[in-house]
This record gives sequence, C-alpha cells and structure tokens, in this order.
Amino acid sequence: MDENKNSKPPSLRPFKGGKFSPMLWYLIATMVLITVMNFFLAPKQNITDVDFSSFKENIQKGEIKRVEMTPAYYMGFTITKKDAQKIQDSKDQKTTDAKMKMYRTTPVQDPSFVKLLDSKGVEYYAVLPKNHPLLSILMTWILPFAAMFVLWRLLSRRMGSLGQNALTFGQNKTRVVAEGDTGARFSDVAGAEESKTELVEVVDFLKHPGRYTAIGGRIPKGVLLVGAPGTGKTLLARAVAGEAGVTFFRISGSEFVEMFVGVGAARVRDLFQQARAKAPCIIFIDELDAIGKSRSTNLSMNDEREQTLNQLLVEMDGFDARTGVIILAATNRPEVLDPALLRPGRFDRQVVVDKPDLAGREQILELHSKNVKLDETVNLRDVARRTAGFVGADLANLVNEAAIRAVRSGRQRVIQEDFDDAFEKLVAGLEKKNRLINPKERRIVAYHETGHALAAFLTRGADPVEKISIVPRGISALGYTLQLPTEERFLMTEKELYGRIDVLLGGRAAEQLVFKEISTGAANDLDKAADIARRMITDYGMSDKFRNVFLPSRKQSPFLGENNYSIMREYSDNTQQYIDEETARIIDERYQRVLALLEENRESINKIAEKLLKVEVLDGQEFKKLLRLSKGKVPAVAAG
Repeated sequence: MDENKNSKPPSLRPFKGGKFSPMLWYLIATMVLITVMNFFLAPKQNITDVDFSSFKENIQKGEIKRVEMTPAYYMGFTITKKDAQKIQDSKDQKTTDAKMKMYRTTPVQDPSFVKLLDSKGVEYYAVLPKNHPLLSILMTWILPFAAMFVLWRLLSRRMGSLGQNALTFGQNKTRVVAEGDTGARFSDVAGAEESKTELVEVVDFLKHPGRYTAIGGRIPKGVLLVGAPGTGKTLLARAVAGEAGVTFFRISGSEFVEMFVGVGAARVRDLFQQARAKAPCIIFIDELDAIGKSRSTNLSMNDEREQTLNQLLVEMDGFDARTGVIILAATNRPEVLDPALLRPGRFDRQVVVDKPDLAGREQILELHSKNVKLDETVNLRDVARRTAGFVGADLANLVNEAAIRAVRSGRQRVIQEDFDDAFEKLVAGLEKKNRLINPKERRIVAYHETGHALAAFLTRGADPVEKISIVPRGISALGYTLQLPTEERFLMTEKELYGRIDVLLGGRAAEQLVFKEISTGAANDLDKAADIARRMITDYGMSDKFRNVFLPSRKQSPFLGENNYSIMREYSDNTQQYIDEETARIIDERYQRVLALLEENRESINKIAEKLLKVEVLDGQEFKKLLRLSKGKVPAVAAG
C-alpha cells in the first residue's frame, strides 16, 4: 500500500491555516517603513521643475540668486543664503514661502554655465545627497540579509520536499484490500463457468497449500486472464481473493512506469517484497500489456518499460510458489505480450474469459436485475436472445437503462418494453422524434428500410426481421431494420455470407427500383458489404483464383474487435488488383440479383413502405402480415 498517499510536501505559501507567517509580516513592515520615510519624512517644499535652458534664462534675468549643485540635479533659489538665514531667524514661515521660490533642473555638461553664474554674481556650491541613517542601514544591511534568509528557507524547504519524494519514487502504488474484503465471490460472477472452474484450483491452493506440497505438486505461479473488454476479468480476480480470504494487491500496469528510468523496476521489487511479507496473498496486475509488450519491437536501448518488464520476469522466477504468492494479470491484447512472460514458470496458465453465450447472458441479466423491481411480464430469456454479442458490462448497462426508462415513464416496475427500448438505444442510438425530415427524404428512408427487410425475408438463412423503423436514431441513422438471430452462430457458410451482402444491398436496390436514383443513405451498408466480400477473398479463401488460400491483409486483435488491427500486406500489387476487382464483381453480381428479387415483389415493397410512412414503426409480426396481404400468401424464400 502506498504509505505516502496522504503525505504532502511542506507548504510554500506565505500563510498557513489562514494566518500570515512572521517572515511575511517582517517584509510588510519594512516596506511600510521605507514608504513612510520617503513620503512623510521628506521636507514639503514648493519646487518647480524646469528645463536647463529655462534655468539659465532665470539666472540671466536675476531671478535666481543662489544655485545648489548635486550629482542628480541643480536647485535654484530666488534669495541668497544670507537672506534665507535672516528670514529663518525671524521665524516667519509665511514670509519665507512668499519670497523664496525654487527651480530644479537636470544638470547638463555646459562649460559656460559657471561663467554665467560668476558674471551674474550668483552664489553656487556643491552639496552631497542627504541620506536618512535608518534608511541607509535598512537598505545596506538588513534588507539584503533578510532577502537571502527568506530565499534560503524557501530553497531548503523545496529541496527537503524533493528529497522526501525522491525516496518514495520506488515505492509501488498498489491498493491493498483487507483479507476477505474484496466485495466479490464466485457467486457474483455469472456467464463464465469455464473460467471459474480454472480458478477454483487457485483458491483451493491458497486455502489448503499443504495438500499440494505434500504430494510434490505446485500451483501455477501466474494466471493470465485474457478476454474482450467488459467480460469480467477484474471481477474474477477479486472473486478469487474473496473466496480464498487472502490479502489482495491490485495495481495497473501503467502505474509502474514513470518518466525516470529505473522507477518501475524499483516499484516491482517493492511490490513483491510487500507481497512476501503478507503471504499467502494475490497480486493482481490489470492491463498487463502496458509493461509486458514484446521487446522484439522495441528499438530503444534504455527503455523504462523494458527495465520494468525485466524486473518482473526476474521476480517471477525468483520467488517460490510454495510461499503462497499468486500473480493474476488481465489483458485484452495477449498477442503483444513478450513470450518470456507466457512461458511455463511465469504465467503458466491462461484463462480465456469469453463473451457469454445465451445461457450465460441470461444468468448475468438475472444477477444484475436481482435488486431491480421487474414486472411479471419481463422475459429475461428473450432479452438474452436479443443481446447476442453483449458482454457483462453491456448487459449491466442494459438493465440500468431499462430501470431509468421505467422511472422516467412514472412506473414502479420495469416492463418488457423498457428492456426493448434500452436495447435499441444501445444498438442504434438515442431516438430523435423531434428531428425534422422533409417528406421526400422520409419517403426514401421508408423504401430503403423496406428493401432491407424484404431482402432479409427473401434470403435463405438470414436472421428474421424483428423491427422496422423510420424514426431517426443516433448521429446519422434516419431509420433502421432490426434482425435478431434465432440461435448462437459461430460459423457461416459461403452462401450465408452472400446472403448478408444481399440484405445490406437491399436498401439501395429499393431506392433505385422505386425512385430511379440512389442516395447517400447506403454509405454504411456499402462499407459492410465490401468488407464481407473482401474478407471472403483474403481471409476465408472463397475466391475462384485463390481458392483455399489465405491472403493476410491485416493483423486483427482477437479481443478488441474488427476495428482494431494493423496493416500487414504480404502479397503483390497484382494480387491486390485482383482483390479489388473481385470485390467489385461480387458486389455488382449480388446487387443485380437483389434488384431482380425486389422487382418480383414490387407490390409488397409499396404496401410495406406506405404502411411504414403512416405508423413509422413495424414489428416482425406486422411485417409478415403485410406480406401475406400483399399477394394473398407469403412469398417464397429465395435460394440465396
């Protein structure tokens, strides 16, 4: 645990606890004293500042009788020194003020000035500048030493603070959770039964280490949890510590790394030293890829992350598994980890925390809705069926959004409609009923979505249509067609991939068929359709020329989705040209097929689109009912 979490460097502010420090009072008093001496102790006289030429003109006129010379200025008086003494002896201040005037000017190097004074009989003499003794002492001795003292105190405090912080750089920043107080058990984890089974042995070893050491066995030193974001890797680690009832050290991989080289390695040493002192315990390193990236791609010779990784490898080799220190780590990028981390003796076991299946999603929904008041009509099995591909975090968010919608609608319980609306909000975006769309665009959207729905209905193996809507959602979606799978699918055949392309092209085909022109509304559909066609050629070996040949065009992360990949083309430009041409051929061929398919069912398109323009939303049952009414029977499903 970070012992310096609550420690702060000494305050360098001029006041503490709302009161000024004595040093600041001393500085303020000195400045006030200087101000008083300069402005209040100086004699108050009527002095006129003139330029040097006017000063000489007053001498020639005989107005100035006496000149007092200093290095900084010349002062001219209208009475002589003798007359001034007489007036001063009479103690008549009014007479003095009336008769004596003073002119001050800046001295100029003029050789004829003294001759002018002599010719006019003007008294002149040099005077040293008058200094106040107290002010001289303050400015010469006290203030410089006081300033040096203040600077010395500030610098000493600053250096002391830096020195104290420097001594704590190497201490780790783990959060230590008390024994059995992680707030999680295996009962709190749903939808990951296989992963929990792998971790039961770790819990059993921490509870009964003698059973394993007596037979000569050893528990794995490290367990690496890999999976997509939101699948519950951190929750599983907390559940292991909670079930075992041992101390739980938790730290993120990025917290090892600082700008100073060597700090991360020092923190690793300190972490393992604390863990050995509190054994049996669990060390959990979240986001291990922050410090565990492969060293083969690092060109730096003195990289802080590399030193931290080296120290982690040494520590994992250096401690005995029988001491009861277990290392758990989590990452969603196992492909970038250094091979030395994954060898036996370090992270011996890798536990994949995968996305939940239908039964797992239902268990997660039941777990998160345990404290939510659900209506009797809510069918969590149906919600789980609709949410294929959702992880635990997504399902928790779904339940929360449904509860919020119920409160917003003024209900005391959550109904099925709340779950349906929350699902559409997470998938398609927030509904925007107030967005104004002109009638022409609204009609195009209606026929576009009808084309998707009808193409899905007429394509063998396509997911059934659940809902059609022309209500705008999200940032740019003016409408959407919702299809839901009837079962979990892990493989797709070549015909089914072609069928997906057909459904994606159905919207644009309907636009061209009805309006004899196309719009920009199919941009996202074309992107997805081209991606499927391209992957059929490069990844799945489904092209005529490169049948059963894998053409790697990108290295995709297995857990971060299709949008996280790096380009790594390993074929010629001629092959790339073939891929582009073949992709265009597939798209054009499927587009012509969909056009012909929709042309055969033109009456159904018009019937559904006109109904959609009136009600804006059609569910799956209403969609099928309109198809039956349009021809008297349901159209035959195409072969694909």
